[in-house]
Amino acid sequence: MRRTSTSLMLPSMSDTGPSPAARARALIRSSATATLSTALGPERWPYGSLVIAACDHDGSPILFLSTLAEHTHNLEADPRLSLLFREEPQGEDPQTRGRVAVLGTARRSKEPRLTARFFARHPQARPMTEFRDFGIFLVDMVRARLIGGFADARWIEGRRLRLDVSTCGALADKEADILAHMNADHRDALDGYATRLLGRSGTGWTMTGCDPEGCDLRREGEVARLPFRTIVMDAPAARAELVRLATEARAAAT
Repeated sequence: MRRTSTSLMLPSMSDTGPSPAARARALIRSSATATLSTALGPERWPYGSLVIAACDHDGSPILFLSTLAEHTHNLEADPRLSLLFREEPQGEDPQTRGRVAVLGTARRSKEPRLTARFFARHPQARPMTEFRDFGIFLVDMVRARLIGGFADARWIEGRRLRLDVSTCGALADKEADILAHMNADHRDALDGYATRLLGRSGTGWTMTGCDPEGCDLRREGEVARLPFRTIVMDAPAARAELVRLATEARAAAT
């Protein structure tokens, strides 16, 4: 069956299905942008700004910020922040769509893997690395407020919000190889994922990330998230799931 919706369509809290933490991570992982709120100046006024975002394998947000920006000055004085991720409105009342507000702290990171994940998702930002005032920041999530729609909200503690990836290190180690293989040898499968399973249009989709819960796709400025049916812990398990999804996509074309 073709998945025609481009929305996450989060189920209500009373429905059986993914846990609130998994639903919140799905929204974080699918969002290319977020609203960043920091404390401005000595009066600590809430200050909002738009940022592009990626995330680590456990779902922790990754940001690329300039030290010249007002929000980065604020974080240097007080690392606490809020990040609001939301589903696209799709034409109806935006308050009926899913959203999650993450509370946490930001710390600068020079870990190559985080840098690679961010720029695979946002290649248009890579030229900014030539300027020394830009850097990668990892957000340590303390808790989050998930809102699935009207009268559908709850708090999630950070330890529950983060995916336990203690047994998934083998996948992280092979992520670059998976991306290179899929983008070089399976472009038709990637287009099938996007068009037949996610209801997107066009050809030329690339895979920009593969984590235990799914993979990230990109075409020009558009991003899409393809969830896995189960958690994958290593490259063979990811390959099996990608093959299954390719078979599903081919079946949807008939």
